[in-house]
Amino acid sequence: MSGARIAAWIRGHWKIENQLHHVRDTMFAEDASTIRTGHLPRVMAGLRNLAISVCRQDGRTNIAAATRHNARHPGRPLAALGWT
Repeated sequence: MSGARIAAWIRGHWKIENQLHHVRDTMFAEDASTIRTGHLPRVMAGLRNLAISVCRQDGRTNIAAATRHNARHPGRPLAALGWT
C-alpha cells in the first residue's frame, strides 16, 4: 500500500469524524447521554444522524444555527424534506 493511499484513508476517516461524530457530540451531547440499554442508543444515534442530514440537505453548513432555526418552527424540517 502506497503512502498516498494510506494518507487518503486517514483523511477519509477524519472527514467522517469531523462531519458527523464531532457534530453529534457537540450539538447533541451524545457522549454525555445516559441511554445505555437495549436498542435505544442506536435509535437515538439514528435520529441524531437524521437531524444532521436534514440540515445538510437543506444547504446548511452550521448545524447549531440550523438546529436553533428549526426549533423555532418545527414544520421547517418537514418542509425541507417535501413532506408538507
